[in-house]
Amino acid sequence: MSQDFLATMAASSRARVAAARAVQADAELWRWAEASPPPPPLYLSPEGFDVIAEVKLRSPAVGQLRDSGDEDVVARVKGYAAAGAAAVSVLTEPERFEGSLDHLEQASRALLEAGRVPAMRKDFLVDPYQVAEARLAGAGGILIIVRMLDRPQLDALLKAARHFGLFVLIEAFDAADIRIAAELVEAHAGGPPLLVGINSRDLVSLKVVPGRLEELVGLLPRGVPRVAESGVGSPEDAARLARAGYELALIGSALMTTDDPVALLKAMIAAGRGAR
Repeated sequence: MSQDFLATMAASSRARVAAARAVQADAELWRWAEASPPPPPLYLSPEGFDVIAEVKLRSPAVGQLRDSGDEDVVARVKGYAAAGAAAVSVLTEPERFEGSLDHLEQASRALLEAGRVPAMRKDFLVDPYQVAEARLAGAGGILIIVRMLDRPQLDALLKAARHFGLFVLIEAFDAADIRIAAELVEAHAGGPPLLVGINSRDLVSLKVVPGRLEELVGLLPRGVPRVAESGVGSPEDAARLARAGYELALIGSALMTTDDPVALLKAMIAAGRGAR
């Protein structure tokens, strides 16, 4: 996953926005999004460690995780909620991850039925239009990637998220990204929760870099929930990262490939909280 990969995904994302705008103009989409029921708020446990559990059918780093025809999004997200997930991340990128806004809408509806757990749109977001799409699909949060956008674009996404009452996970890869993330947190504080995450996957080799999460955690802004992303595959990993100072972990591939995601998720949450 090189810088060229991010540029390619950004171009694809812009093309999806253009296609969507040809069907529904911004003003109409925003009116529908604003009229939607309010999304569930993000609640973090006072026990000090939470998991954002992910639904994704495919990963460019790992390959196919679940067969597109067999995956039951509704049953999976209800299982995540029952196991204690703080939020459910749903991939909506169609080309490399086989995601869709339909998956996000299905997940959001199922989570409302199961309890007050928000869904989060995970994609290569480039335009506030996509934030309105997330809100209309029932999401309570979005992920944005610092490395992929310039400061005005990042500010625009965060302003749209605040307008719609969505929490934001700001994803960083290195110290330079973290500095920008800290500036964004300071500039956009006072609205829905802002979280800062470190993705431990190398952008070129696609491999998880051992020790990166521990190495960079001390650079993250104070007073903001810290999220460990990628390479969290076991209760032992969850405990290690909780001890390092992370309040949350975003976990996808491990939950998508296990035969019992509910049991694994429960074990990860318990291990993380037990290590605090």
